[in-house]
Amino acid sequence: MHLMDYHHHTNNSFDSIALMEEICENAIKNKIKEICFTEHFSVNPLAPTYGHMDFDKYFDEIRYCREKFDTQLTIKAGLELCEPHLLMDTYKETLQRFTLDFILGSVHNINNQKLRLVLKEKGQQAYQLYFEELYQMVSYADIDVIAHLDLMKRYAYKEYGLYSFHEYQEVIQQVLKKAIERNIGIEINTSGLRASLKQALPSMKIIQLYKDLGGEILTIGSDSHTADSVGANLNEAYALAKQCGFKYIYKFEKRKPLAVKLSGV
Repeated sequence: MHLMDYHHHTNNSFDSIALMEEICENAIKNKIKEICFTEHFSVNPLAPTYGHMDFDKYFDEIRYCREKFDTQLTIKAGLELCEPHLLMDTYKETLQRFTLDFILGSVHNINNQKLRLVLKEKGQQAYQLYFEELYQMVSYADIDVIAHLDLMKRYAYKEYGLYSFHEYQEVIQQVLKKAIERNIGIEINTSGLRASLKQALPSMKIIQLYKDLGGEILTIGSDSHTADSVGANLNEAYALAKQCGFKYIYKFEKRKPLAVKLSGV
């Protein structure tokens, strides 16, 4: 199987100390054919991700690793943008000079508050606010794929339990329809499978609904922040994609989606 990990962080992200070179070495050991580094980036001075990213360092490391692992591993340059539907002109201005393969869009904050704080203040209602914010993101942002679509559950499930899919199905459906309309994909993010959550992000019901609505662009990523867990649980995610009826997983090149056939389907 052509394994690809399309969500990985290095020490270019504020919340990782992993070295790109070590991640690439482990990716090859784990039989991964292609990896996309998706560093956290924000232009909002109030976001925790602001000010960490050094683009010169990042692209130097990408170039070095591409040369070193030339025939063994395909390495793509990406970003995970925080709330990219806000401060859109600043994002555009900042990123236009870079050649990126892939952009994930994520909501980690609502009204400049971290999701944990929103939960503390709003309780279960935070889920609705989160999905509404995602709808805003998918309506306006210049992104390729929505990162960890039901991320709020990562922070909420221990105290408030998992959300009821049926309760939020309408707003989730709006998010997915808008994504399909704008040619934006979703990812199967395996980070929840490694935690006590024991669920991919998003849940199987959302992945299935995306497929049923006609969505095709699907990427798979570990969202790993360490060299050890590169490619973790990818096989489970590939199986989940097949179970939901997908025949292709996507990779990206200079922000163009390219289909890769799933083996055995």
